[in-house]
Amino acid sequence: MRPLHGPFAWHGADLARDQGWVMPWTADELGELDAALAHAESKGVAWHDITPADFPLDRVKAKLALIADELEVGRGVVKLTGLPVARYDDAALRLLWMGLARHLGTARHQDCRGQLMRDIRDEGTGVGARHGQITNPTDGQAFISSSARTYSSGALRWHTDRTDVVGLLTAQQAKSGGISKVASSVAVHNAMIERRPDLAALLYQPIWRSRLGEEQGGEAAIYPLPVFGVRDGRFTSHYSRTYVEAAQMLASTPRMTERQWQALDLLASLCDELGYDMRLAQGDIQLINSHVTYHARTPFEDDPATGNVRRLLRVWLCMPERHRALPEDHAVLWVNVEPGRLRGGIAQARA
Repeated sequence: MRPLHGPFAWHGADLARDQGWVMPWTADELGELDAALAHAESKGVAWHDITPADFPLDRVKAKLALIADELEVGRGVVKLTGLPVARYDDAALRLLWMGLARHLGTARHQDCRGQLMRDIRDEGTGVGARHGQITNPTDGQAFISSSARTYSSGALRWHTDRTDVVGLLTAQQAKSGGISKVASSVAVHNAMIERRPDLAALLYQPIWRSRLGEEQGGEAAIYPLPVFGVRDGRFTSHYSRTYVEAAQMLASTPRMTERQWQALDLLASLCDELGYDMRLAQGDIQLINSHVTYHARTPFEDDPATGNVRRLLRVWLCMPERHRALPEDHAVLWVNVEPGRLRGGIAQARA
């Protein structure tokens, strides 16, 4: 257990000072994206079946190679700005976004029913019943899954997703709120080692989680996984307090200790202290490496009368040509932990 250093161990002030992670589209690149879209449309390919060959890129492909390097060995955060999303209908926007994403990696399923692109927006009441919830035995109230919370206008706590890279395309923004928050999990790890090495050590040990809202039957399934891990000098973290809390509502789950809860409290506090806030404008694309980045969201307010309704299209990408080896005890979540193999995403329901 030691601090890890590199461009991925940034503080929020570092992202504010050096904006090299923000990459605007050029006019030539946007023209190439439109040409690739026209090619895909002429072939009649569906967005969920598109391949890199269906969406031919040249200069943009070179840019994506730089982005892939930034994600895996750089800061782990990239923002692309200036995509004129308002000029595309929904079918064209999905086709363009997945065509572009497929040049970066392979799309992974985001639920047990084959979802490859999540339409993140406020669905109003009943999201728990539709997307996963259990009854809290302490108060008898519904405890909503992490997955279901993405479909609300509420805040999302610091967490990681079950994928190498998370891609968010901002199709529309809210009237207010919905601030995207990112933090380097490596910087959080380093700060915890410096301030409370005893608590950091606990996060290298298994913490029991629930599969609520993801796998079929996940409301009764639990698994042990450390929050921190290192293999061959490369860091990874997987964390969502919601899954930990859901697991503790099941009688079969080993009980969390007070010091384990303190460790998770300190992690969240350090994310707030060391993180960076950004408001994603319409047309912005945010890409983050889940192994070295935590993310969160503030509550938001829509205004349908003016068209200010927050809507993001999310893809999960595996990048086997570039990604890191993971510790063997992380296979309970990732299945494949060796480099060069497809991993991540949600197991599919059996027929």
